[in-house]
Amino acid sequence: MSYTFDFAVLMPHWEAFAEGCWLTLRLSAVSVAIGLAAGLLTVLARRSPLAGLRWFAEAYIELIRNTPFLVQVLFVFFGLPSLGVSLTPNAAAVLALSLNLGAFCAEILRTGIESVPRGQFEAGAALGLSPLQTLRHVVLKPALRTIYPALTGQFVMLLLTTSIVSSISAEELTSVAQNIDSATFRSFEVYIVAALLYLAMSTIFSTLFKAIDRLYFSYPAR
Repeated sequence: MSYTFDFAVLMPHWEAFAEGCWLTLRLSAVSVAIGLAAGLLTVLARRSPLAGLRWFAEAYIELIRNTPFLVQVLFVFFGLPSLGVSLTPNAAAVLALSLNLGAFCAEILRTGIESVPRGQFEAGAALGLSPLQTLRHVVLKPALRTIYPALTGQFVMLLLTTSIVSSISAEELTSVAQNIDSATFRSFEVYIVAALLYLAMSTIFSTLFKAIDRLYFSYPAR
């Protein structure tokens, strides 16, 4: 079977592809900010002296890490209205992505904090610092150096995971590509372009994160 590629038919839609990339980046940025905050709060909850908080944090992590993201986003968009919580597709996408990232970030952050010698925490306490001050001024930088590759890798993974929220008609690159496909009937070309755009975005961010790593975390270990 022969197939004649015709990418020229997509040229009138280049602005739509660009808009799709922008929507994907915006969705990712908001979800990363909220997800990182959720991950940090979850880590603090796991280290809380209150058993109820620890149980809730551990249950949240296990639930998110052991269920498919597609099921999570469908639950948020189609399940929550049964409880009286109706969200727009974009809001549901942000919530699902943030909750998903928060659980994975919590485990990454926990690993980083536990990699810091116990003496660092004791030194902070000896200086009269509160647990939050010790975390911020004493523990955070060496912990961040340890977890930086895993954390940035998770951010890039989230950028690619945004494609799944097209299943609830949230606006991002895959959703735009589906609309262009419906208008042109050139599925092969449309999704090749979409894949290349995802590849370009992930490569750019991976390169940027590596540059930041060399700039800020290349000091000798003590």
